[in-house]
Amino acid sequence: MRVVVAGATGAIGSRTVVRLRDHGLEVVTVSRSTGVDVTTGKGLAEALRGAEMVVDVTDAPSRAERTSTEFFGTATGNLLEAAASAGAEHYVVLSLVGAERVRAGYFRAKSLQEEQVRRSPVPHSIVRATPFFETVEAVSRSAAHSDGVHVAPVLLRPVAVDDVAAAVAHAAVGVPLFGAREVAGPQEYRFDDLAAKLLAARGETREVFTDPHAPFFGAVLGQERSLLPEADAHLGHTTFAQWLAQR
Repeated sequence: MRVVVAGATGAIGSRTVVRLRDHGLEVVTVSRSTGVDVTTGKGLAEALRGAEMVVDVTDAPSRAERTSTEFFGTATGNLLEAAASAGAEHYVVLSLVGAERVRAGYFRAKSLQEEQVRRSPVPHSIVRATPFFETVEAVSRSAAHSDGVHVAPVLLRPVAVDDVAAAVAHAAVGVPLFGAREVAGPQEYRFDDLAAKLLAARGETREVFTDPHAPFFGAVLGQERSLLPEADAHLGHTTFAQWLAQR
């Protein structure tokens, strides 16, 4: 089976490629480094020729709502058009938990992307992931103020990128869901507690403040449980302690 992976050089994409090859699939990688541009459509038709499946793990260059919305609107539209023209039988897209609830910032961009995929004639599966450990770390760094680090009072089940890649690959080799499947980490944390643990692990002494107005991916989260998955979510295996040890 021939599968095309768009965004193949990213953190998730590169791991997804390995997982799909482990399943015995013929994998074609799509990225600018391979001469294919999903935003202009350059090289897409040729790359997807004969593809039975397309895995979309592309990401926007910014978490800002306007930039990410424009990126996914264009890139996903081009990919879906090329997938339909190629006769692909399955389109798998990576989204994030909360996209259907938090209608602002990057979440809104991903929600609109999901809608594009649902409207396409190509059978689809959506894999929604909770924030990656690396994402939580990056947000905690960007939330630094003169008096310390300000983070939203939300609950998280951060997940390892390897576990997300495994979930994407598993969805790809299965039958189209025509809906969404969620993947999350095995442990639940309050964001302020996790941010403090991350800072301590880096040897930093800045204080962490719980701030209900602190944005996460460009959105102010009004509900404590906005980023938690549903009860039937697939849980990854990598714990926070294991992730730290791997780093």
